[in-house]
Amino acid sequence: MAGAIASRMSFSSLKRKQPKTFTVRIVTMDAEMEFNCEVLDHDVSKEEPVTFHFLAKFYPENAEEELVQEITQHLFFLQVKKQILDEKIYCPPEASVLLASYAVQAKYGDYDPTVHKRGFLAQEELLPKRVINLYQMTPEMWEERITAWYAEHRGRARDEAEMEYLKIAQDLEMYGVNYFAIRNKKGTELLLGVDALGLHIYDPENRLTPKISFPWNEIRNISYSDKEFTIKPLDKKIDVFKFNSSKLRVNKLILQLCIGNHDLFMRRRKADSLEVQQMKAQAREEKARKQMERQRLAREKQMREEAERTRDELERRLLQLKEEATMANEALMRSEETADLLAEKAQITEEEAKLLAQKAAEAEQEMQRIKATAIRTEEEKRLMEQKVLEAEVLALKMAEESERRAKEADQLKQDLQEAREAERRAKQKLLEIATKPTYPPMNPIPAPLPPDIPSFNLIGDSLSFDFKDTDMKRLSMEIEKEKVEYMEKSKHLQEQLNELKTEIEALKLKERETALDILHNENSDRGGSSKHNTIKKPQAQGRRPICI
Repeated sequence: MAGAIASRMSFSSLKRKQPKTFTVRIVTMDAEMEFNCEVLDHDVSKEEPVTFHFLAKFYPENAEEELVQEITQHLFFLQVKKQILDEKIYCPPEASVLLASYAVQAKYGDYDPTVHKRGFLAQEELLPKRVINLYQMTPEMWEERITAWYAEHRGRARDEAEMEYLKIAQDLEMYGVNYFAIRNKKGTELLLGVDALGLHIYDPENRLTPKISFPWNEIRNISYSDKEFTIKPLDKKIDVFKFNSSKLRVNKLILQLCIGNHDLFMRRRKADSLEVQQMKAQAREEKARKQMERQRLAREKQMREEAERTRDELERRLLQLKEEATMANEALMRSEETADLLAEKAQITEEEAKLLAQKAAEAEQEMQRIKATAIRTEEEKRLMEQKVLEAEVLALKMAEESERRAKEADQLKQDLQEAREAERRAKQKLLEIATKPTYPPMNPIPAPLPPDIPSFNLIGDSLSFDFKDTDMKRLSMEIEKEKVEYMEKSKHLQEQLNELKTEIEALKLKERETALDILHNENSDRGGSSKHNTIKKPQAQGRRPICI
């Protein structure tokens, strides 16, 4: 891009040494330069230090094709973004929200809800003040709409997001147009617009739609004499257009812009020079290398995430096994306690049964002794019989109680065996849990790269990269495919813009609409009249003299 910035200037300081003479120190990405320069024919502020803004003089027609180096693209993106925020370039509200989302993607990278929480854009200047004042919307509402589109840009690198920003901005009506106040022969005040496509004549109240345009390929000659400027069309049947400017210096600036833009206009329509072809080839190789690097990083990130998920799953499983082991230990302890209680109770029951058996034997002996004793008298005999009967009843009851106690002892012995069996099963389950195989290793073997991807090796801090002709052809085909996909996505993007416009239309304050807003809405209602379709109108209706 002719006239663009040659290097990235992160800081510049200027100190006055003599009138109109300055020492300039420029810090670039890889060097620091200091030199003396003299400013001629400019009104320099007397305040110190003096700050100069280094800007691109000529705008590209197609930013994607003409901005070859990434640093040039970044600096031009910053320039266009500032012009939109300063309202030097008119941008509709819905397009402003979309451009803001790409600016956020370029600065913050991919959207992460855990990092980019609500309010993270509070200190950012992303929308023109005209757009903010036009709607009854809070900063949180604007941030919500910007974040919704920002989340859809996931996976785009900084240079890709900046290029998407420029591709949208270059379609705005005031993009790249330098306006100058002029007067025609009748003294009518007009505006002359100079851009990459040609010369445009505007009404002072309408900077969006030109009244008439002169494409560069239809202009034969441009010249000026004193304050009078002359434009001679290529078609001699069309009258020469003349106008006057306020100062001679303005005519010089207009002529410089015309010569530079006309030269670039013609060069764009010719084959690229060898130097430009080499620059574009290097840019394509650099882009392919970065794309491969991003793919490698994405694969490593995916593998790392999978490894982390595997680790989390194994940790969860290990925790679950620990909980099962704890529960098994507790069950085993309860089983042991139950078994001890049952054993103690069985022992007590067995002792009671022995004691009852002993009492029964003593009762039997007493009965035998009573039977053997001779009862001399009938009464004693009757009493003895009664005692014998009572002894027999008591012996019977003791025998039944002894039998019941014996059965209860058997039952307790059976319960004790069951408790010991439960204890054995609990110990076996605990042994099974303790002897389970350990989880697989944490580091998965990385998947081999496909054979058709160019090989690259990382050795220390160096990076080697080999390309094949087939790779370059394939990359070229992919770039063409991306262009076709971009055209297909443009329709979807326009539908999204229309949806956003419809959504926020109810919150618009009609009384705060500027003249440019009204003109933009009228152009949209008429079908989007702009400087581009003004130039491309068919000329089948014949040429007529220009009268403005």
